[in-house]
Amino acid sequence: MLKRKELLKQLKEDIIWDIVIIGGGATGLGAALEAVSRGYKTLLVEQLDYTIGTSSRSTKLVHGGVRYLAQGDVGLVLEALKERGLLLQNAPHLVKNISFLIPSYAWWYKPFYTFGLIIYDLLAGRLSFGWSKPFSRKDTISKMPNLIKKNLRGSILYHDGQFDDSRLGINLVQTIIKKGGTALNYCKVTKLIKENSKIKGVEVVDIETDKSYAIKAKVVINATGVFADEILKKDNPNAKNKVQPSQGVHLVIDKEFLQSDFALMIPKTIDGRVLFAVPWHNKIILGTTDIPIKTPSIEPQVTDKEIDFILETAGRYLTKKPTRSDITSMFAGLRPLAAPEDDESGKTKEISRKHKIMISRSGFISIIGGKWTTYREMGEDVINKAVKKAQLPKKKSVTEELAIHGFTKKTNFENPLYFYGSDIKIINQLIKDDNSLKTVLSEKLQIIEAQIVHAVKNEYAREIADVLARRTRALFLDARESVRIAPRVAEIMAKELNYSKEWEKYQILKFKDLASHYML
Repeated sequence: MLKRKELLKQLKEDIIWDIVIIGGGATGLGAALEAVSRGYKTLLVEQLDYTIGTSSRSTKLVHGGVRYLAQGDVGLVLEALKERGLLLQNAPHLVKNISFLIPSYAWWYKPFYTFGLIIYDLLAGRLSFGWSKPFSRKDTISKMPNLIKKNLRGSILYHDGQFDDSRLGINLVQTIIKKGGTALNYCKVTKLIKENSKIKGVEVVDIETDKSYAIKAKVVINATGVFADEILKKDNPNAKNKVQPSQGVHLVIDKEFLQSDFALMIPKTIDGRVLFAVPWHNKIILGTTDIPIKTPSIEPQVTDKEIDFILETAGRYLTKKPTRSDITSMFAGLRPLAAPEDDESGKTKEISRKHKIMISRSGFISIIGGKWTTYREMGEDVINKAVKKAQLPKKKSVTEELAIHGFTKKTNFENPLYFYGSDIKIINQLIKDDNSLKTVLSEKLQIIEAQIVHAVKNEYAREIADVLARRTRALFLDARESVRIAPRVAEIMAKELNYSKEWEKYQILKFKDLASHYML
């Protein structure tokens, strides 16, 4: 795998890239992989770290969207169910089948939801994860003993997918680079280059060195999610906003609150959304909310109202009711919803998650909306548009059957390092070369020192947060524990990167400040 310095050397001014992509989240990475796998000379630049925003803050579900089926958006559900199946096929070390229970407290729940979910299963076709079926009260209690039993009539079982969003992101980066593409984090676009009012490239600055590069391109794609409008205004200062950000919050609590390997789906909350309680890395993720946001930010803040809403909703279904003191981490993400042309309702849950692609008069392409599950299809769609716009030679998409970096046919999900897939052997080799790297950094989170070295050497981690928030998921699982191990992580990283003690001190302070927003 090429090192970051080697990737920066590829930013030569005499090179004309076929496709340049701005944004290192799900959408940008999907587009970059689609482009490079077809053989186009491809560059992706991300101003901070890969998946730092929305793409690291999902509910960790790869799903067709039961709610979208209820809203009658069959097309989106069909598309998402197909992509769910392809993700399991292409990244089995990161994606797995997870069983959900919808508890029934009314006589009509079981027939109503069983019928709807059988349609959901039929739409999945050969890529189905398993058939839905009703369970009796007795079977429901045996599978999820912590459900409130008063008026419980049973439940409905259905299947969906679970994944690790940031881990998929870094594996996509590795796949892109392995295929001959260039993907750089901490490279910020400062200007769009134009000739005769047409986009001809971008100016970027390497955040670490402050060195600027003029990049020539046949076509440029804006895949910056909730920040798409900010980039659009570099093309046209008078452009109308195209994104309606919506905040979704998740709380993380200990697994004892659910005491089940099944996930819980609450089909209708007070605000009309669904609420999930999903087992993940020996914790439970509770979420999510849906609140319109006017101004997007890299680190959106969880509000008291959202915390109370999630705890109160979960408490109506669980015998052991979670409280504020039980929260080990909490995080907010912003959905980059495509704003409707005329929307007076203000209800973001009614805005479709279908992506939109726009091409400005300058030839600047922007893609907004969508979700992780459909990242591949979004990439295929936007690259088809880019190829046509730039008159590049047409080449067939190959990503439907393209294995993602880390692919392994058999995944042992009991192994704490399972999400590395085939890269487990690289970590084992690091330990073989230096036995001290098997030292446990956190018993709670099952993190060893070799993972930190691997993140720097092979996964382009540059700061503590890159390692503790995205290469491992420490910050998202237990914020206080991640702060406790941060000094040792800084020490290991500084050694690998040849950085000073001053860098270590600054990084620790920076990470502590970040982590304070993930804990009460």
